[in-house]
Amino acid sequence: MEHEQSGRCNRHRLLRQYIEGNPFLTDDQLAQILGVSIQTIRLDRSELNIPEMRERVKNMARGVYGQVRALTRQEMVGELVDLYLGREGISILQIAPSMCLRKTGVASGQYLFAQANTLAVALIDAPVALTGTAKVSFKRPVFVRENVVARAYISRQKGNKYMVRVSSTVGKETVFTGKFLVFVIPEEEWRR
Repeated sequence: MEHEQSGRCNRHRLLRQYIEGNPFLTDDQLAQILGVSIQTIRLDRSELNIPEMRERVKNMARGVYGQVRALTRQEMVGELVDLYLGREGISILQIAPSMCLRKTGVASGQYLFAQANTLAVALIDAPVALTGTAKVSFKRPVFVRENVVARAYISRQKGNKYMVRVSSTVGKETVFTGKFLVFVIPEEEWRR
């Protein structure tokens, strides 16, 4: 009984560490990492008052959207979960059946591009920012119910031009990369 209690405490400690290190981990992924059933993970999360992944992401996102200047929340593709305006950010997109091609069940590339593009624009600390050019690469197909985590950072800035690099992953596997040249449009030009 004492050994069982100590194992549970250790599992709870590890569960907290893994979730703090990567809040995007699903119950299934946590169960695989810790070598227990999904039901055990759900019970442990309940005991520790840790919400499920979707709820954790929503909680993270609540404080982030107020910082974005170039887009509204409705214009974002994916859930913005972390943002350091003018530096870097993270969004997550869960692939729904409606985002997939009927014939193959593969997510349409437009969603991966849109997630990366809106994240790149959201990083810019200006009221109006638009993508001028993009060089993108699709690394592997993405399927229904996969969570795509896009990470972006500003790699260069010169005047009103920003080079933003985006890398999107499913688990540890890169599925999309892109370089976006984003321009800040002066207020006198867009207020015409």
